[in-house]
Amino acid sequence: MISAEDFLREHGVAGACAAEAPEPATPHAHASSAARSGNKHRDGEGRHAKGRHDAVRVRRGSGFGYTLTEAPQDEDACKEAALRLLDAAARSTGGLRGKLAERGYEPQVIDAVIDRLVELRLLDDEEYARMVVRGCVGRMMGMRGTVMELTRKGVDRAVARSVVQEAAEQGVFDEAAWELGRSVAHKARACGVEVQRRRFWSAGGRKGHDPQVLREVAHALFVAGMDDE
Repeated sequence: MISAEDFLREHGVAGACAAEAPEPATPHAHASSAARSGNKHRDGEGRHAKGRHDAVRVRRGSGFGYTLTEAPQDEDACKEAALRLLDAAARSTGGLRGKLAERGYEPQVIDAVIDRLVELRLLDDEEYARMVVRGCVGRMMGMRGTVMELTRKGVDRAVARSVVQEAAEQGVFDEAAWELGRSVAHKARACGVEVQRRRFWSAGGRKGHDPQVLREVAHALFVAGMDDE
């Protein structure tokens, strides 16, 4: 992460700030001022020259997240950018399309690159969705929460629903709900059953579980336990 000092130096602000504190007049003051002015002029020329050849950094959130291309219609450059993004992390076609659009490539160029990557099997939304589902189940998420996570990551809603339904038929989300219940019961073991049950319902809702499954788990793990006290 770039420091504040580096950021100020890079954007030429440090020199401007320093100029706010006038130095005592000396025999060399005018010469030093002229030298600084000349250096500043040359630095400005260097920055402008660099800007003509390099991509432009764009602020995103709290930092510089990506660069804008100077060749938005260059399919080869777009393909290189896509491959770098895929090398960094697996992505859906929608997620990759959004990243390339952020970098300024033309929509028709992006479509051509994505079509080629799909043809080469470097992009596969169904396989990507199954990988995300496994991650969601590991985080004890429910069916609804997993669909939302997939669409957030750029997977087409129809593909997301199909893959999630396939997983649901294998019982993975029911098991995730039971695992969530056991986790809450363990973490809140020092609390009363009512507190445990309330925390379980809260966590189950946030993670997008089916309310009917939550009721079954809550009755087995919490309400039944209350009768034993």
